[in-house]
Amino acid sequence: MLEQLLAAWLPQQRWFGGKGRPIDSVSVDSDIELGPGLRHLIVAVWQDGSRDRYQLLLGVRDELPDRLSHALIGIYHDKYHYDAAHDADRTSWLLTGMAHDTTTEGLRLRHTPGAAIDTSARSLVLGAEQSNTSLVYGDAYICKLFRRLIPGVNPELEIVNALAARNAPHIAQPYGWIETDLDGTPTTLAIMQEFLSTANDGWALALASVRDYYAIPDPAPAPWETAPADPDPVTAANAGGDFSAEAHRLGAATARIHAELARAFPTATVEPPEIKRMAEEFRRRLGRAMAEAPQLREHAEEIETAFQRLDEVSADVPIQRVHGDYHLGQVMRTTTEWIILDFEGEPGQPLGERKALSSPLRDVAGMLRSFDYAARHLLAGHPEADRLEPRAADWSSRNRAAFLDGYVEGGGQIGATQEPLLRAFELGKAVYEVVYEARNRPAWISIPLAAFGTRQE
Repeated sequence: MLEQLLAAWLPQQRWFGGKGRPIDSVSVDSDIELGPGLRHLIVAVWQDGSRDRYQLLLGVRDELPDRLSHALIGIYHDKYHYDAAHDADRTSWLLTGMAHDTTTEGLRLRHTPGAAIDTSARSLVLGAEQSNTSLVYGDAYICKLFRRLIPGVNPELEIVNALAARNAPHIAQPYGWIETDLDGTPTTLAIMQEFLSTANDGWALALASVRDYYAIPDPAPAPWETAPADPDPVTAANAGGDFSAEAHRLGAATARIHAELARAFPTATVEPPEIKRMAEEFRRRLGRAMAEAPQLREHAEEIETAFQRLDEVSADVPIQRVHGDYHLGQVMRTTTEWIILDFEGEPGQPLGERKALSSPLRDVAGMLRSFDYAARHLLAGHPEADRLEPRAADWSSRNRAAFLDGYVEGGGQIGATQEPLLRAFELGKAVYEVVYEARNRPAWISIPLAAFGTRQE
């Protein structure tokens, strides 16, 4: 049976969310024929009494070419069944369907109003993703297939379409999407956007800067002590370890995106009593974290003090739609500007939480933590980690400050009344990171622990 093949194949996929737990049963909830040798499946997987649903483009061939052998699911009724997301001969259906607003048995393919789609491009699967599968069509489009399905409109589709309608800067232009109804709710299956073929990943650029700084022999001056005050924006990221001009520009871009989100979606305010309840939740999380990561206990007083400062907040705090999972891996540097990607929020959180209004300082705190991670990432297991630690602190401090300056200059609000909230968000994030590293990468736990006892910009 096909279900038996899927039960054996699914746990081997990077995007399968139930690894390490036995599968009770697998069933096919939806099976739609899209064309010769191509079907769209929604597969229900039951584990420990709970159900997850996954999306699969199922290819069927009499013979399987070697280029698709890695995508084989199994042989059923003397035919090869495989993951057709890897088959460029089949995935042209996605482009054609979106270009022509095709509807097939409840599967709706749509193009963004005003967008023209070239249906001749062939696809290639990106290999680095964990939870989704992205297909790159030529150098024009990137189509993200959401593997694990959650009923509802994906926040990324909602946000990017709204920002594009406003001609907002700093986003990758949307081209189309695929949706169906799940539990009676319109549900996003895929999003297609502009592919930034010549852009550079923010995390990779930051690591290159850190690596260059570490490589400077002692006691040479730091690169920013001799570099021009404002290097050319195209080459700033390669200026021998000095990333601050780019951090400043990224801060300004972040502020502009927050402003556009506030104009495109409803906003509200949170009153001081609710801020106090937020502080109580931060404390509860800290208590649970210390039970799992005892290394936090020596920093408990500092963290508690930061959370207690939320009691000083006496004015209403503005809240709005935010990115929700903001870090250097979510931004790309083109030759002219920073582009912000992946507005879907934290994939592991319920959809309602990912769409909830929050303080934009939550995003700011996430990026500050990312600068710390970039600065110390290369020190894990490094034989000269102790000698290089001051450089890590120096790089992080300089770029955090540059980012915050850029954010304020771009229109973001970080005044005396917002500072306690920013600090609480940042330390709350660091507490979460300590627990994550304790569970998954113990050798990295020193990275988030360095957040405590450090200066504030």
